[in-house]
Amino acid sequence: MAVEIKKSTVAGTLSLTPLIDVVFLLLIFFLVTSEFEEQERRIDIALPTATSAVPMTSKPREIVIDINAAGTVYVGGKESTIDALLELLRNAVANNPISQSVIIRADRATAFQPVVSVMDACNRTGISDYSVTTTDGPEQKQNPEQ
Repeated sequence: MAVEIKKSTVAGTLSLTPLIDVVFLLLIFFLVTSEFEEQERRIDIALPTATSAVPMTSKPREIVIDINAAGTVYVGGKESTIDALLELLRNAVANNPISQSVIIRADRATAFQPVVSVMDACNRTGISDYSVTTTDGPEQKQNPEQ
């Protein structure tokens, strides 16, 4: 005796609408949760070189402070004063009191005083985990005056 299997018309058509909805939701989720670090890279700073510099392997929660060749301080790509920096660091320590770190990116041609002022601001707000970034490669920016 032969058994007859009835094919359903519902299984024959595949609705792509739920699949497209899920793909768009994932796309929106990844766009919203990703951090755009381009604003920290806008300032043209030639970092000094060091032979023991290594690339970072993980992304810590840190504040990046840039200092250009003229000694101007930038936080998050925006110009800042030392007083505004102190307030920002106080708020950062209040939100992350145990492990707040600061990365200082100073141009190799800058005077030492702005770097010391930023280090002093870190010490005054209780941040002991700060470092000055260097590069281990050849010069990043060629000076046209040389």
